[in-house]
Amino acid sequence: MLGIAGCGARPVGVLTPSGSAAGASKVDLLVATTRAPSADPAILFTGERAQGLSLTEIVVSIPPEQNRKVGQVQWPKRLPPDPSRDFSTVSVKPLEAGQQTQAWLKGHLPRSRRVLIFVHGFNNRFEDAVYRYAQIVHDSHAEVAPVIFTWPSRASIFDYNYDKESTNYSRDALEELLHRATSNPAVREITVMAHSMGSWLTVEALRQMAIRDGRVDAKITDVILASPDLDVDVFAKQMQAMGEKRPQFTLFVSRDDRALTVSRRISGNIDRLGQIDPTAEPYRSQLERAGITVLDLTALKGGDKLNHGKFAESPEVVRLLGNRLIAGQTVTDSDVGLGERVGAVALGTAQTVGSAASVAVSTPIMIFDPRTRENYDDQLRRLGQSVENTVGSAVTP
Repeated sequence: MLGIAGCGARPVGVLTPSGSAAGASKVDLLVATTRAPSADPAILFTGERAQGLSLTEIVVSIPPEQNRKVGQVQWPKRLPPDPSRDFSTVSVKPLEAGQQTQAWLKGHLPRSRRVLIFVHGFNNRFEDAVYRYAQIVHDSHAEVAPVIFTWPSRASIFDYNYDKESTNYSRDALEELLHRATSNPAVREITVMAHSMGSWLTVEALRQMAIRDGRVDAKITDVILASPDLDVDVFAKQMQAMGEKRPQFTLFVSRDDRALTVSRRISGNIDRLGQIDPTAEPYRSQLERAGITVLDLTALKGGDKLNHGKFAESPEVVRLLGNRLIAGQTVTDSDVGLGERVGAVALGTAQTVGSAASVAVSTPIMIFDPRTRENYDDQLRRLGQSVENTVGSAVTP
């Protein structure tokens, strides 16, 4: 674990405002947290637990496009950061619950009036979560009011159980945040996106809302779980508790996720939701019955040794998040991934049988949705017809 989790040293405490630079972009975030405050203004919040929910507006500067790669957080190598090349903090402003936060929300809503609430995963410092979310919002070009819920994580691989209990500790606070967002009349729709262990917290808060209120609020239309560190059996029960009038769920999974391999061993060798093979039974039939869309990222090259952050680091996936999923649009295998590639072959872009086969097997993102069987069969049928036509034209004088 030490070998695969190690990372290059970088300064800790990047939240002291240090300005922006010419050509840089700014992302304005509403940050809600159950972490205890830090006496150090460069850190703001620790990994320990607070009694209540704190709210802060943080503006993050993103370097000019020519100085960065989509999907990456450019952490400063030294402090103060160089905003022309590094992520930097522009401003930090504590907010009071109620009128101030509702005013922030109303003032940052786009024309779609959609809010995106992000819940981070295991082993994250406060600044890790804030900068990563700023990167996702910027790179996805999502038209949303960006809100992040950050829970107490000690940011250590040896504190897995502490972090897990911290998600349980934070369920009520996340439910409270969701209620505040849904009660704002200016908000029309909400997407909730969670990563890793944050998926447990998210699904538990939604389950709790459904039990208290009779259903998940209708404004919460979409839930995206990336590399969810969730026991598959528990997830099935959580979905049942939400009832039939639940949000549309989309999962990002990857069978080569090494962080979830460790989690599985810690958790009694039960499959983790983020590591399943969506083509294998019983998962395929269960997912189809539940109407859950799955994006299999196994074939994508990860940007970290754990292959645990592909959803945020892959330019293709980040664009898909912004263009489709965050906006609440349905993604099917006919639209993206294998269906798109095979469909292109069927339309005559492939010149040989060999190239048709290579397209089918080299797809980086596989999509499985409730209509996967009929879409997949139809695409393969069209592919077969295209191959026959290609071969026929090749042998016809």
